[in-house]
Formats: sequence, C-alpha cells, structure tokens
Amino acid sequence: MSALSDIPYDIVVFAVLTVALVWRLRAVLGRRVNVEGTAPATRPLGVPNARPEDKPAPPEEPRAKCEIPQPGTRVGQILGQMKSVQPGFEAEAFLQNVQTAFRDVVTAFASGDRARLRQLLTPAAFDAFDAAITAREAARQQQRTEIVGVNSLSIMDAAIEPVSGGQKGRIDVQIVSRQISLLNDEGGQPLIGTEAVTEFHDLWQLECVSGPALAPPSWHLAAARAA
Repeated sequence: MSALSDIPYDIVVFAVLTVALVWRLRAVLGRRVNVEGTAPATRPLGVPNARPEDKPAPPEEPRAKCEIPQPGTRVGQILGQMKSVQPGFEAEAFLQNVQTAFRDVVTAFASGDRARLRQLLTPAAFDAFDAAITAREAARQQQRTEIVGVNSLSIMDAAIEPVSGGQKGRIDVQIVSRQISLLNDEGGQPLIGTEAVTEFHDLWQLECVSGPALAPPSWHLAAARAA
C-alpha cells in the first residue's frame, strides 16, 4: 500500500520495514479532514508486459488532476532522463497508472488480498502489509474502505541511481483522495474511522528497476507516508 510510514486506512501500528526504506507503516496513512457529501506509455504498476488484449478493460475512472514539474526544474530534468532509462516513459501516463494502483492497493489491503498486493508492492513493503493483515485477522477485525474519488496526483521528487545490472528509478507522488474508512471489531462494531467522507493526503514512493538483462520494467509501491 505508499521504509513506509502510513497506510490510508485506520488500523494497527506497523513495524519499521527495513533499513533501506526511509519511512515506516503506522495505523493511518494520510491527513484526514472531514468533507461534506459525497493507452499508457508506461506499463501499469506491478503488471509487466501488460497488453490491452490480456484482460477486459475495467470501467474507466475519472482522471484526477495531474501536476508535473516543468522540464526546466531539477525534478523535471530527472523525469526527462527517465525516458532514456525507460523508453516510452511519460509522466502523465505514469500518474494515471498510479491513480489505478492507488485504488487497487487500498482496496486489496482492506479485503486482505495478498496476491494482488504482492503484484503491486516491493517485497519489503509487501512484508509489512502482510504483517498488518495477519494482525487484523488475528484480532478478527474487518476493514471497510471505500474510495469516493482521487482529487489530484502531484510528482514531488524523482531520482535515478545505478543498481546491479541496471538503474533504479524512484518517483514520489502526493495523492489527495476522498475515502470512507472504518475498522470494525468481530461483532461489526466500529473501532476506528467514520462513515463521513474524509480527505486523505498521502505521499507514495514508487520504484522501478530496468536494465538490458532484466525483466521488462514495472513500477511498484516501495514506501508511503502522510503528506
């Protein structure tokens, strides 16, 4: 779900992921503020070699507002360099995939879908999410999470660094969303959360390793914290 610091639903406090991750998981990802009412150039996150004919297209979600640094800025220049590391990379298409992955990670965590999370997270991030799900199951608690909408996605930082056999790209994305999130006990009584639509501000760190001898690149969630 994005070391990790927070996860966008009200649950248990997580342990530190690994020394390599700067953030850690905790009970709630996002700053919550009650509110009223209510074909990509890069491969989808966690799905290498995805093609339109591989599976039926899901219903199209309204596009969130995308904010991308200008080419002349430091981050904008790094995003430009990623096109040489990953041919076909486009920042706007990347953010559209992040919007889809955000919904997938949040709902998969709430339902305890470990198989889907494994596709979308780095191994270290998955271990932390898996531990949180296990703790929730042991307490016989149920998580209810409904994403009402994703307001905006903004690229905040980016980096490229050499790794064995290739290069690793990293992009930090701020995500503003509206959710209904409740943690219930085994009797269905609410422990944490509210039926009110709540605004969450999250910062996801996504990673992708690419190289001539490596599998086709695919972005995965490596870390997340409240923005």
